[in-house]
Amino acid sequence: MTEKREYRMEELARLAGITVRTLRFYRERKLIPPPRREGRIAWYDDHHLARLRTIAALLERGHTLTGIAELAEALDHGRDVADVLGVTPTEEEPVRLTPEELAARFEGQVTPENLAAALDLGYLGTDGDEIVHISRRLLDVSSALVREGIPLAEVLDAGRRVREHVDVMADLFADLVLRHAGESDLPRLRPLARSVVEAELSLALDRRLLKQSERDQPGD
Repeated sequence: MTEKREYRMEELARLAGITVRTLRFYRERKLIPPPRREGRIAWYDDHHLARLRTIAALLERGHTLTGIAELAEALDHGRDVADVLGVTPTEEEPVRLTPEELAARFEGQVTPENLAAALDLGYLGTDGDEIVHISRRLLDVSSALVREGIPLAEVLDAGRRVREHVDVMADLFADLVLRHAGESDLPRLRPLARSVVEAELSLALDRRLLKQSERDQPGD
């Protein structure tokens, strides 16, 4: 088990590559959590160091201190990873990211509003100074859509609306299994439900593309 390291203010500032004055400024702006107090001595740890390095990376990417402060507040008040991932077993693969890695995925669109929306949806949780996305597939798809020019805010809104529909589909399948099998069979039959949803969505997209093609055809 790695021993937890703690630093005095001067040492932390040196390791982070900033001045003590800048460190005090960041603390006053609540960009970093309060230190542990032992009498008149303030002790900082590796979480503080990671946050300072994240601030430096975000500043290099053009984020303002005001924006970084809002992001830090959203993260600090977000759901803990245990709340997001520990409720039920999942087949999805979680992804751990630093704040700067998340910013790089969605260049210029990791705003406090979008971050709060993702936290509210349960897509993101926090684990110390790391961010955990609940699903690699959702992360990859959402970042691909943003690269195609679709605003992240609209991707998140679509995700919220999709969830309403898939919750209904999950209830339909669960009720079907419970009527004719048993609750213990739900995990085993889960892949069948996913296959039905994927096939029906594919067919629905085929119908949508066909309609669009017919509309685009010139009149007789």
